[in-house]
Amino acid sequence: MKVYAVYKGEECLAIGTAKEIAKELKVKVETVHFYNTPTYKKRGKKKNSNRRVLVSLDD
Repeated sequence: MKVYAVYKGEECLAIGTAKEIAKELKVKVETVHFYNTPTYKKRGKKKNSNRRVLVSLDD
């Protein structure tokens, strides 16, 4: 299973599998994966950098 971390700015919000992160953040698993898409990243550029970022820890 892949392990991820979700950050908002410098703050780490959650670490775990996509399912664990979704449960902790109270969002859908699809939403967790959406944080890593080009579309979500592009939307974040229009506003401040106060968006959530999904980072894979399985390298």
